[in-house]
Amino acid sequence: MIHLFGIPNCDTVKKARVWLDAHGQSYTFHDYKKEGADPDRLVFWIAAAGLNVVVNRKGTTYRALSDADKALAADSHAAVALLVQQPSIIKRPIVEYPGGILVGFKEDEWSAALL
Repeated sequence: MIHLFGIPNCDTVKKARVWLDAHGQSYTFHDYKKEGADPDRLVFWIAAAGLNVVVNRKGTTYRALSDADKALAADSHAAVALLVQQPSIIKRPIVEYPGGILVGFKEDEWSAALL
């Protein structure tokens, strides 16, 4: 089973959902805005992909953080609490599938992993 995590109005998440639908892939969608971000999952994602991959430093939400919060985002343990509080700074989408996780939407990576 494929589990897609993100924010529904995110353009990249929209592209990912269209891609999954076009390729006949069934999935569940977890909306951070409505359902929040699970700390245990965040720990797993950071361990699997790395903190620098999971934290979206390019978005406006991250850029608006205080220097103190940006420092928290650089520490694997402190970052989890920050990401739970501010799920908009989690890179989107994140996909959990039987073979692992995918962070962000890169069609070639998704094809290799999911098809």
